[in-house]
Amino acid sequence: MKAGTNIVRTAAAIALSSTVLAATTLGVQLATAGVAMAAVVNRIEVVGNKRVEADTIRSFSQVKPGQNVSESEQDAIVRRLFSTGLFSDVSVNQSGGTLVIKVAENEIVNQVLFQGNSKIKDVQLASLVQTQPRAAYSKATAQADVEAIKKAYTKIGRSDAVVNVQTQEIGQGRVNVIFNIQEGDRTKIASISFVGNNAFSDSRLKGVISLKESGLLSFIQRDDVYDPDKLHTDEEALRRFYYNHGYADFRILSAVAELDASQNSYFITITVDEGERYTYGPVKIDSTIPGVDTQSLYSELKTQEGDTYSAKKIEDSLVNLTNHLASNGYAFAQVTPRGDRDFTNRTIAVNYVIDQGPRAYIERIEIRGNSKTRDYVIRREFDVSEGDAFNQVLIQRAKQRLEDLKYFDKVNITTAPGSEPDKVIVIVDVSEKPTGELSLGGGYTTSGDSSGPVAEVGIQERNFLGRGQFIKVSAGFGTNTQNYNLSFTEPYFLGRRLAAGFDVYYNKSTSGDYDSKMVGGDLRIAAPITDSLTAQLAYNIKSETFGSNNGTEYDSQGNQLAYNGANYKSTCSNPNPLQDPNGYSAPPYTDSPIINQAICDSPYLTSSVSYSLTYNTLDNTNDPRDGFFVQAGQEFAGLGGDAKFVKSTAKASYFKLLSEEYDVIGQLSGGAGNVSGFGGGGLRVFDNFFKGQDIVRGFDYKGIGPRQNGVALGGENYANASAEATFPLPLISRDLGFRGAVFADAGSLWGSEYDGFTNVVGTDAKLRASAGVGLIWASPFGPIRVNYAQPLMKQSYDKLQQFSFGFSSRF
Repeated sequence: MKAGTNIVRTAAAIALSSTVLAATTLGVQLATAGVAMAAVVNRIEVVGNKRVEADTIRSFSQVKPGQNVSESEQDAIVRRLFSTGLFSDVSVNQSGGTLVIKVAENEIVNQVLFQGNSKIKDVQLASLVQTQPRAAYSKATAQADVEAIKKAYTKIGRSDAVVNVQTQEIGQGRVNVIFNIQEGDRTKIASISFVGNNAFSDSRLKGVISLKESGLLSFIQRDDVYDPDKLHTDEEALRRFYYNHGYADFRILSAVAELDASQNSYFITITVDEGERYTYGPVKIDSTIPGVDTQSLYSELKTQEGDTYSAKKIEDSLVNLTNHLASNGYAFAQVTPRGDRDFTNRTIAVNYVIDQGPRAYIERIEIRGNSKTRDYVIRREFDVSEGDAFNQVLIQRAKQRLEDLKYFDKVNITTAPGSEPDKVIVIVDVSEKPTGELSLGGGYTTSGDSSGPVAEVGIQERNFLGRGQFIKVSAGFGTNTQNYNLSFTEPYFLGRRLAAGFDVYYNKSTSGDYDSKMVGGDLRIAAPITDSLTAQLAYNIKSETFGSNNGTEYDSQGNQLAYNGANYKSTCSNPNPLQDPNGYSAPPYTDSPIINQAICDSPYLTSSVSYSLTYNTLDNTNDPRDGFFVQAGQEFAGLGGDAKFVKSTAKASYFKLLSEEYDVIGQLSGGAGNVSGFGGGGLRVFDNFFKGQDIVRGFDYKGIGPRQNGVALGGENYANASAEATFPLPLISRDLGFRGAVFADAGSLWGSEYDGFTNVVGTDAKLRASAGVGLIWASPFGPIRVNYAQPLMKQSYDKLQQFSFGFSSRF
């Protein structure tokens, strides 16, 4: 009986549960149906808007009447409205069939103001911030602007600059946005040290990187400003330096910049692992492409067995091989260098393997980040263009060329897939930097006719109007000199790699034995023959006027008006002063009748064409340590004008790093020249070479060669040679730019058509020689040099100048 009762109860319970479950399910379905019905939007109501039209907000919501709107879709509406930057707050909810969008509008920016800034001008800061007048104010954007301003101050060495932003209500929903700036003090670089370097000293490595320790001239050079980007760039410069000097395993273990807040200075420590130094082992070329003559390619290589390993020479070899193959019909040839290290003998064998690369074409070259530089200025540095075969080696060479222009802080080239599988988009991202320079210089020079205080001001622009053109205007003033110069160069004349330009100049000197004035100019064009060899052709014209330097005045007929209070007839009135047995009837310009006659015959007009060949393999043009610089040329005068001559000159310099540890640089230099007249007129005396301290230090400007009564006549031939070694000065920071020098010079100036004239001496090729010491300063105004030279071989009529000071050139 109990068992039956339990069965009945269980069955009833099951039935009840089923009924409840059914009811619950029905309830859920009804509720769901109710939600679905409530989600249908019949109208959209906008609340809180003042300036933005309701229809505009409805359009941003992207909701249409009759559309179902879920909670996730409501969230999407909020995100879309916030993304417009017009609102500070947005909420969305639904009441029955009405979708309510409630907004709080952002205030409109009336003005963007900067307070407390002096080191960075308002116009510069305005270009950095995204907050702009007449735009909606955004707190997030304003905070991003604060960080951008801080970064700008960090780049000029003020890492402790404090920046905050505030708004000023001015009514009608408008605000002024004010950035308050406390610029702080300059954050300096107290020290740069290296750990792990054995092959090169700290001072040598400091010369490789761009960051410098703070010093006396840092306020001018501004190279002691710490910037993380600059440190990364310097790391890459160190890698290149070591890779190019044989250290193929070089690594930078760490590069740390620590800020000492108490000193407001950075302490930079770079830890390196140099590894072993390698030379090249056997060098081979292999090809998997039928028809490629590998033997003919060896002349394109810059890598030779036994030479010190250099990554740059491998890169140059890759470019040469790629260009050679492309010009012979193998546009898709791919050259890959494969190195085989011999750790025992410390050599790296290199095998250049030529394979058929993927057949990919350049669909387009896309340039980004250039606001000043024209696109074509960047494109012309590529040896490839749209439609050409894609070649990674040539792309990397273009990157190097763009960096060498010094128009950009950064150059980055990447690729993206094109519209078809065999097409590639080349993307060039650049970050521009200032390319104009204002130079101010002053000092004292002892260079002959230019002796005395000097001052120079110059303005130059390397990227004129963003066209890649070079222009320079300069003016120099001294006690007895005036110089004005204008130069212009178009590096890609007629769309080709031809550098065309002109120079205009005016030089005046009122010192020495006589006054001189020169006005002239030239038109020139230069073309690269190879990477190292350049040819230049020029047309030159100049007018030279010579006169007295003793205050004597002459009328238009050449008659002297006054000399020491008395009237005399000008020497120029003498019909034949060189043949006058009685001498001059009036005080002459100089003690040389030959020079006096030449002065009387001025002004002279010289019209000439010239050419030159320049071979340059220097590792660094500004501070060479290895390589050759050779230049030879001729000038032909006689295209109209008064002069008829052929002038030939040549000079050469060879640099070699004698000691890597102590950074001792050796230099051997030499030069020679000859000038010959033609056309029966003979040479004018002022067409001769005038030489002195420029070929043999220790002698005066115009201090050697033929003379008459002590006045320089110049010579028809010269030859010179010198040997020099330069080195860092001990106990003086390399960052100051000082180096010492020891040197020895020898040379001569000889030959004159006036040989045998009265009191003419020095026409023979007697050797002059000297030895001395020098101090070189790489100043912000250009290289300045002081020399002391002791003549070892001289003639009694030579003019000496043992101490010399002035602006200097290395070659």
